[in-house]
Amino acid sequence: MLVGADEALIFPADADWDRAQQQLADASFGDGLPLVVPTQARLKGMLAGIADPGHSLGAMAPLFGELSIEAIAYCCVLAGCKPAELPVVATAAAATLAEEFNLLGIQTTTGTPTVCVVVHGPAVREFGLNAGTNCLGPGNRANACIGRAVHLVLTHIGGARPEIADMATMGQPGKYIFCFAEGEHPLLPSLSQRRGIDANISAVTVIGVSGTLEVLPRQPADSAEHVLLAIIDAMHGTRLAYGAGRDRPAGEQFILIPPEMADLVQKHGYDLPAMQEFILKNSPPSLGGAPWPLARSANDINCILTGGAGVKMTCLAPWGGGTYSVTRPLLSI
Repeated sequence: MLVGADEALIFPADADWDRAQQQLADASFGDGLPLVVPTQARLKGMLAGIADPGHSLGAMAPLFGELSIEAIAYCCVLAGCKPAELPVVATAAAATLAEEFNLLGIQTTTGTPTVCVVVHGPAVREFGLNAGTNCLGPGNRANACIGRAVHLVLTHIGGARPEIADMATMGQPGKYIFCFAEGEHPLLPSLSQRRGIDANISAVTVIGVSGTLEVLPRQPADSAEHVLLAIIDAMHGTRLAYGAGRDRPAGEQFILIPPEMADLVQKHGYDLPAMQEFILKNSPPSLGGAPWPLARSANDINCILTGGAGVKMTCLAPWGGGTYSVTRPLLSI
């Protein structure tokens, strides 16, 4: 478990790449993919301007390593982050420590959940994060490196290594990288703004996600209701799948909506509150026929604008073990 950069492997500038990769793998500092070789110069550059590198943001479950800035910086180097991106990774990591997020459960369950990172505000443009085509896929350095760094932190500072604390039966690819940016559309105010953070302030949200599900509008896709009913189908289907036949308590829901679908919904007179109320009001009943709201309140149906051209939406299936997302303004470190 990585407690501080002083306990980590630091290589000379002329280190042999293959040998360094083997040493890092032998020390269990990787995730199975090649790593940026952590040299003293790279770590120094990552920590440039940091007043107190040893400052701890708390203890990270499940093995409760100290979430120090220098340890986070080391993971950022391994992942290929730029120094300016360190606060994004640190903010996301710190946000997972909130009690309602239930990081201990997410990190140790036999289920598939992982931490999804959403970046809001000016940082999206500043760091070139992708909120467009293929925003959940490959091709964007910032999404990939920030997402990977957060998951290296979860593994090496939190200690959730496979078969040691991470007991996932199968896991999921999002345990490597799961990071995207929120886009902009008049229908959907930024999630961070809805949670009281000014639009001019960069912010990060962490979500405990079991997986993703592609969602298409019902046909013909010519009304807002056809879009919203498809979203309801997806949310209800995922809770049936992870519920093991039990009526789980209502929590949160997340749906990612691309611009074309946002245009259609707005064209037919809906705003965000109307969308949320429609989804909640039309929640299907439980298997026993009792009322079973899809979320604990309308505000817990979180609609996020992101993605590129096309009508395909994405439902972020919540972890059935119990977790609530956390949004934080970017840390000043």
